[in-house]
Amino acid sequence: MRVLGIETSCDETAVGIVENGTHVLANVIASQQEFHEKYGGVVPEVAARKHLETLPFVTREAMEKASLQYGDIDGIAVTYAPGFEAALLIGLQFAKGLALASNIPWIGVHHMEGHIYANFLDHPEYAGGPAFPFISLLVSGGHTMLVYAKSEGEYVTLGNTLDDAAGEAFDKVGRYLGLPFPGGPAIDAQAAEGDPHRIPFPWGVRDRQYDFSYSGLKTAVVNFVEKNGREGHVNGTKFSFPDLLASFQSAAVDVMVAKTLGAAKKHGVSRIAIGGGVASNSRLRREIKEKGEKEGLEILIPPAHFCTDNGAMIAAAGTWRLKAGQKSPWGLSPTSRLPLPSESR
Repeated sequence: MRVLGIETSCDETAVGIVENGTHVLANVIASQQEFHEKYGGVVPEVAARKHLETLPFVTREAMEKASLQYGDIDGIAVTYAPGFEAALLIGLQFAKGLALASNIPWIGVHHMEGHIYANFLDHPEYAGGPAFPFISLLVSGGHTMLVYAKSEGEYVTLGNTLDDAAGEAFDKVGRYLGLPFPGGPAIDAQAAEGDPHRIPFPWGVRDRQYDFSYSGLKTAVVNFVEKNGREGHVNGTKFSFPDLLASFQSAAVDVMVAKTLGAAKKHGVSRIAIGGGVASNSRLRREIKEKGEKEGLEILIPPAHFCTDNGAMIAAAGTWRLKAGQKSPWGLSPTSRLPLPSESR
């Protein structure tokens, strides 16, 4: 089964084509980063306009890379929630038009479910479907959440962010410190030269088992820099700018690792899957793999190009729904906020 996936929830215009839910035939992404850099964040109206301009060309390129005609496509999957409604609308309407014109079944997909299924791309052993159950840590610019994935389409959200998401905190701290947008990759690169234990920044929420909070950490960094500068001495100890970045990154990441491992232990699962743009962070990837494997857990981490928003992950998530005969109504509308299917606390 070949499924074409369309993703336009934020600032990536992305189209992917996946066979049997795992084999990626094409994955084309047009970045809008240069159009948003001067604003220090994504402007929804600009993102939507660029999706409108770019999506037909990205789709054509994906079809050419896969050497397919529309008659070879068995289904279309498209992100309809959550995200910027104006941006989602472009992808959703394009998918509807393509499905109608080519007489192809189509399905709306939850963006975060796509990030879960990114873990199984290019893994032929999962062609029959992912091995449930598992714990999934989903971290991006808009989300930081822990999910108990029970079966296909059945998820229990264990914890969520109470304020800023992790990726948002990375961007805001990066912008405050004068680093290029997006802040995550810039911080990660320079933090590699620093000591993550030099400055004891707070972990945020500790008393709510699986919830996260990054607003306080962001404020702590600002207050520290206002008092001590970007480098210098504090309590008789010298610190550098990379030390500052590494300490912030450690505080942001280590709480995710601890809570994810704790959730896996409590729910008796043997597998953890992470996803989202922040899953590209080198410390997160290293720490969760090393500590998880010490606990005897299988750790699934997508390669970096499948962590960022992409069409292949949407195609993968849509495959099992289309195989099950599911379809979305023609009146399906974009939604900025929406829980994962079967969400409960």
